[in-house]
Amino acid sequence: MQRRNFLQMSALGALPASLGLAHSAWAQAKDTIQFGCPVPMSGAFAANGKYADLGMKLAIEQYGKALNRPLGYTLLDTEGKPATAIRKVQDASQQGTKFFAGGILSSESLAMGKEAEKAGGIFITTAGADEITGKDCNKATFRWSVPTFGAIEQTVRPLLDAHPKAKRVYTITPQYVFGDGLLGAAKNIFKERGIEHVGNSYHSLTEKEFSGYLTNAVAAKPDVLLILNFGQQSSDTLRQAVSFGMNKNMTILIAWASGLEQFESLGADLCDGIYFGAQYWHTVDAPLNLDLVKRCNDRFKHNPNYSLAGSYICTKLMIDAIVKAGTVDTKAVIAAMEGMKYQGLTGDEEIRKADHQVLKNYYLLKGKAKSKMKNKDDYADIVSSGKSFLAVDQTGCKMT
Repeated sequence: MQRRNFLQMSALGALPASLGLAHSAWAQAKDTIQFGCPVPMSGAFAANGKYADLGMKLAIEQYGKALNRPLGYTLLDTEGKPATAIRKVQDASQQGTKFFAGGILSSESLAMGKEAEKAGGIFITTAGADEITGKDCNKATFRWSVPTFGAIEQTVRPLLDAHPKAKRVYTITPQYVFGDGLLGAAKNIFKERGIEHVGNSYHSLTEKEFSGYLTNAVAAKPDVLLILNFGQQSSDTLRQAVSFGMNKNMTILIAWASGLEQFESLGADLCDGIYFGAQYWHTVDAPLNLDLVKRCNDRFKHNPNYSLAGSYICTKLMIDAIVKAGTVDTKAVIAAMEGMKYQGLTGDEEIRKADHQVLKNYYLLKGKAKSKMKNKDDYADIVSSGKSFLAVDQTGCKMT
């Protein structure tokens, strides 16, 4: 057993700390139900990984045990790279870990879902590409977050409703499966609503400088700048757009915000009047969310953000399913998760059996002026929310 696992379980009270109890400690360690948290802890998306780690930690600490067995977890740095992610899941699986919650990027999540299925495990993610619960779905993979289709439906559509004079949109898109999913869904709405798509700039996942793309956007004279990248890249894009004064000449929407930590890094002045799509917001009035906010503040002295909340609920869902199944046999746990209805962080949530997609709300937020903030985290108001999902027969999912 890895030293880190031992230390984590000791810290959580899963193992006696005394060396005099070494024999019973190792006996108990052998009995531990082990979880894996495969997320980027280095690279461009490390901030998201850091908070995801805290989310799993919080759920593991809260439960402590399941089926009268201690719970433990291992943090796995995927570096945001599919090949590294596969190797980490393989290694953890060989050491007995069967339950994984993580994957910030769609490319790594798609790879890990396939690997978890091969290894006889379970993988639940917050990544967005439609393929995860679409054409690349499998029995081992679940997804809590709303996929790209729903994110666009619940942001672009209400934004256009609120700005009926907006007829021209420019998009900035990361060139991989997640970005293409968002762009494709947006183009469908443009076509339906008679909106002119006046240009798109593709960029790589390593890009940090967006001024060239924004110069092209300004030249196209759009009414709306639709930013389809994520995390640090969307923050960098917005910073540079505001420095160009684009927020004064057009409406700006980040379709998939990374949550509270993104607002904190940007600051209220940059976020004022900007629209953001969000999987989660800490002010949602749902009993489980209110409980999470309290736990997070008690334990970490701050409100939960999306990366933390997503990891927490994904881990909690697996633990609840293990308890419901009465076993750690993954086939039985999968069966317990399929069709599960529960009070989640966004209110009523349900795991759709046919494709393992959680049906939940997605939110459109609008950043507010610093002078209007009621507290240090009151960066935005929820403008609208709702559930938008393709019917299973339209997703391309053929569960075998």
